[in-house]
Amino acid sequence: MSRLFMFEKPLGMRDTLPELYEAKEKVRSSIEKEMKRWGFQFIETPALEYYETVGTASAILDQQLFKLLDQQGHTLVLRPDMTAPIARVAASKLFKDQLPLRLAYSANVYRAQQREGGRPAEFEQIGVECIGDDSVSADGEMISLAISSLKKAGLEQFQLSVGHVGFVNELFVQILGTEERARELTKFLYEKNYVGYREHVKALPLSSIDSQRLLAFLELRGGPEVIDKASELVENGKGRAALNELKLLWEIIEDFGESSRIKFDLTIVSHMSYYTGILFEVYAGMVGFPIGNGGRYDKLLEKFGKSTGATGFAIRLDRLLESLGDLGEPEPVTCILFSPERRKEAYQLAAQRREDGERVILQDISAVRNLDACSDTFANVVYLVGKEGVQ
Repeated sequence: MSRLFMFEKPLGMRDTLPELYEAKEKVRSSIEKEMKRWGFQFIETPALEYYETVGTASAILDQQLFKLLDQQGHTLVLRPDMTAPIARVAASKLFKDQLPLRLAYSANVYRAQQREGGRPAEFEQIGVECIGDDSVSADGEMISLAISSLKKAGLEQFQLSVGHVGFVNELFVQILGTEERARELTKFLYEKNYVGYREHVKALPLSSIDSQRLLAFLELRGGPEVIDKASELVENGKGRAALNELKLLWEIIEDFGESSRIKFDLTIVSHMSYYTGILFEVYAGMVGFPIGNGGRYDKLLEKFGKSTGATGFAIRLDRLLESLGDLGEPEPVTCILFSPERRKEAYQLAAQRREDGERVILQDISAVRNLDACSDTFANVVYLVGKEGVQ
């Protein structure tokens, strides 16, 4: 093995060093506590799932899946998201009495990168799923919990953009005539390629009125007034029903007291094909990608034999940490440096201080090569050397 290869990692993989680990744990803990306060119960699922079930249900592109074979020849995948595994668990073991389930998770997911580009192939998500509730109230709860969780994590400057997949699909199919043509145009939206979108629309064989409707669609961003503008573009009841859901959602978020945090952006779509209704993305300063996203996925559980409404969201911990910036000083650590004859005394003092909530390192002084460097590392240093009883 060459020296270079010895220290390299697979494409997109990261090491988490102590300082970042501490920061991540602190943020994760604050969010977990908030989710529990809202009544969500945490579960774990295996890192490995069957490709035929969770792999195909996850809506992650096939080339982004890490695949391997088990000893029986079955194709497995490293879980590419958490929504599909939780849907599997809920459908098979939990959703018995048709009562809404409120489940939460904190776990690593894996998505293969074709080229580095700074994107991790393994990252941690913390999120929730509300399964068995098809009301707009549940969508409002997801958005409000996401806001509350981020505030508890210490994030102050952030905004949620809210859209509706059902409205986009209905408008595009109405104008373009087929699902295939609608998907072709939608691709520009999730790539956020608005120049390409406009050029594509102008090249389509449409009436000037329909072409203008599709171009006006790109302007549907803002407060509740956007809903009235959107209703002028859509012709039938199905599209209007989606807009009525957004109108109700605004009222719900107002009741939660958080309407200043959200804006409508009806151009939002997702590469996750299982979203069916209201969806949202969370943006914070300093980070070019959404730090979290969520939405309604009423069709996903059908892949596991159940038919019920569901909604949820996930926060990317790495992006959240990036948006938080400086997380302050790490918790102070005391170092007790001892000589062999004071070992027992040092052990007793360390045990007492740890009981009092201090972080304490025990260090045999004979193993320290640079005493000054060692002393400068810690907030507090206690020397137990020489005769007993002298510090």
